[in-house]
Amino acid sequence: MHARLFRREVLPFLAGICALVGATLLLDALLHLLDAVWVGRYLGIPGTLLIIASTVYSLRKRKLIQSGQPAQLLRWHEGLAWLGSLLVLVHAGIHFNAILGWLAVAAMLVNVVSGLTGKFLLDRSRRRLAEAQQRMRREGLSTAELEERSYWDSLTFDAVRQWRVIHFPITLAFTGLALAHIIAVFLFWGWK
Repeated sequence: MHARLFRREVLPFLAGICALVGATLLLDALLHLLDAVWVGRYLGIPGTLLIIASTVYSLRKRKLIQSGQPAQLLRWHEGLAWLGSLLVLVHAGIHFNAILGWLAVAAMLVNVVSGLTGKFLLDRSRRRLAEAQQRMRREGLSTAELEERSYWDSLTFDAVRQWRVIHFPITLAFTGLALAHIIAVFLFWGWK
């Protein structure tokens, strides 16, 4: 049971984080190998644009825009945010010359981990609730009995859905730090 839980719940979460770290190291190594490290300096721009584009899902979810299918937009949100984070991480590289930039990167990483954690927790609780309800239906429970027996599971699922209450302020912190970094770059850039 524990091995199945680990394989089904923990490994995909760790794989998502390891894939991001591995792809970052691979892309950074490739830039070094091609003597094109300077490209990394500019990857923050498309990375930031991809992260911004990923917010269409949030806008749709909050009904600020009406177009798009939420499930499809969620997949785009996850993919664009992952790819944007990859480019921003390569942009950050191993250069420690700007504390504001590193604070923005740290906030972005916390935001990515928060998003992955929420995704996997929500998927897991949704699956467990559906499995429990399906099992009770097979036992022949009436709709009223099913609702009564799954009451606490439903409350737990609703509580897990509230992880966005944590994810949103983390996203705002990342946004503020990234914006401050971008403004600082424009203020102190050698515009010669």
